[in-house]
Parts: sequence; C-alpha cells; structure tokens
Amino acid sequence: MDIVGNGFLAAVMDRIGSSHPGVTALAAGVSTGVQVPESDYEREADLVRTVADHCRRKGRLLLYPSTASAGIYGAPGCTGREQEKVVPVSRYGWHKLEMEELIGSSGADYLILRLGNVTGPAQPRHQLVPAMVDQVRSGRVRVHRAAYRDLVDAADVAWITDALLAAGAAGEVVNISSGMPVPIEMILRRLECGLGIHPRHEYVDAPSGRYAVSLAKLRRLVPAVGALGFGPYYYRTVVDRYLSAEASELDAAGAPLPAGAR
Repeated sequence: MDIVGNGFLAAVMDRIGSSHPGVTALAAGVSTGVQVPESDYEREADLVRTVADHCRRKGRLLLYPSTASAGIYGAPGCTGREQEKVVPVSRYGWHKLEMEELIGSSGADYLILRLGNVTGPAQPRHQLVPAMVDQVRSGRVRVHRAAYRDLVDAADVAWITDALLAAGAAGEVVNISSGMPVPIEMILRRLECGLGIHPRHEYVDAPSGRYAVSLAKLRRLVPAVGALGFGPYYYRTVVDRYLSAEASELDAAGAPLPAGAR
C-alpha cells in the first residue's frame, strides 16, 4: 500500500499496508471541522484530484477516509445509510461529501471509508479523546449538552479496512463506526473514572447533536465484524484501551504518571 500522509490515520493504514500493494491510501488533509481556514479545504481538494488521477492512470485503488460524524449525518430524519442522499450540517461535512463525489467521478477505482471518531495511541492532542483527557487532567471540562460522538478503536478500523480490501470491496462507500453515537457526557464519565479525576464541569447549551449511523452495509460486506462488540457499550472498550495505552507509553518513557493514569 502506498500511503499519502504521515499523520494518525496514515499510521493506522500502515498497520495493513504490506498486505495490499495495489492500494493508495490518501490519509492526509483536513482532520477536524474546528476553525479550519478555507485554504486547507482547497489544498485537500487539489491533493484528492492529483491522487485520484494518479490512481486512474496506474490502475490503483484509491482508499479515502471520509466521515460518519454528525457533520454528514446530522440532518433531521437522516438514517445514516451510505446509499441515501445526505444533507451535511457543517462545512466539514460538506467538504468530505464533495471529496467523495470528486473521487466517484474521477474514473479511479476507490473505496471510501466513512469513519467514526477514530481513537488510539499516538493520536494528536487536539482530537476528541486526547483533548478530553487533557481537560480532565486540568481540573476543568467544557461540556456541550446534547453533543453525541461515535468512538471506534484504531485497531478495529485497521482490521475492518483489511477485511474490506481482502474481500475485494471497490466502488463502495462504507461506514466504519460502532453504529451507536453516545452522549459526550457518557464518554467524559468513563474517562474520569479511568483517570480517577473528577474535574469541574462547565456546561454549554447547544442544539441536539444526536444522529444515526447504519452498519447494515458493513455487516453485509464483513460479517465477522459482529465479533468486535459494536453496540451501546463499545465506547467503554475504546476509552479503556486508550487510557491503558497512554499509561503504558508514559511508563515506558519514564515520565511521571499523571494522577489516575494507571
């Protein structure tokens, strides 16, 4: 596998790279919808065009990580199914949909992964779970009421992607998430219990961020996904794995462990 990018998702794809020599993974570009300048979206669009054209000319399959977040599935009445027409509710969601459409019309073979909140070791600190951990340790957390997030472990993303490619999935858009977005407060409580820290909460009112993500297509393409334990309590497994890995990294580095890190 050729991997374009050197960030967190690139490392996730690198876990399976040696098994798929005819694939190019485009794991670079905008990774958050928070305060992103328009130039970043334009830069990714240019990169997608270039890589898609390369894949078309060389007969390679383009693997592209999109989003299964509320940004793309958050419109009222949306069922979270890949085949339905979606109306994104954020600039980030619109951008990812535009990139999907660009790839689909490029003439290149492709597999688009709509990912939940991928979580795992060595994740950038600005992303969801690391940022929440840092807030908890600071003693003060800003909580957006009615916000929902769908966590999925990085190792499970790699395993599912490997299985999809091995099964010959192509020309498909596939959700990879737990299928059960949960209130952000439930994720926060799990982090607090795991860290043994109970910070002050500052609540911010916001419109309901509840959304649906369907796993029907994923289960059809990769029936063995049922063994991963996706469901309403899967987020606990993701949080616990993350905290365990972070504690091990700190221990190995000889750094003082923050309160509750074990």
